[in-house]
Amino acid sequence: MRCLLSRLLDVFETAVSPSYRLFGLVDTTVDTYHPNSDHANWLLSAPGMVYLQVPPQVIRASVRLESWSTVPPESTAQWSGREDVELELPGCDLALETVDCGQEAIPLVLPSPGLYRMRWHWIFNREGGPFTSPLAGRREPLPMPPGHEEELNGNDQYCLVQIWRTTAGRRFPS
Repeated sequence: MRCLLSRLLDVFETAVSPSYRLFGLVDTTVDTYHPNSDHANWLLSAPGMVYLQVPPQVIRASVRLESWSTVPPESTAQWSGREDVELELPGCDLALETVDCGQEAIPLVLPSPGLYRMRWHWIFNREGGPFTSPLAGRREPLPMPPGHEEELNGNDQYCLVQIWRTTAGRRFPS
């Protein structure tokens, strides 16, 4: 039996200034809108888009996007939070989106249109805290484990987003 090893296909790093306590990763071939979701979750998603809610104290976030051939290995690092989401990407033409600044193209290579899984990890800068939860009905201070200072690079938050295709099939009509 042959074991499938996951390979890192591509990486893109940038920084974003969330607005209205949100920033998102969107497929530019989809008309974006604010997804009607349960604001009790960190990730808000709809076909072709996923948004991360961030604490009101986050002014600038570092983001690392990784494209993987299959499920990436689990991170052993400590994080403030982690959530997974499954998402249809009909065009694989990605952008980071904020309400105030619109879209910034992301030149991350994905294998082909289809159904993808995303694993979002995030951590907050211990020097900028405390940070409070942006989730509906919660205002408690968030955990800020040590580590990731290099990735934070002085920003308030660091996000690692790992993306891998789960199937090549399309759900959207052409």
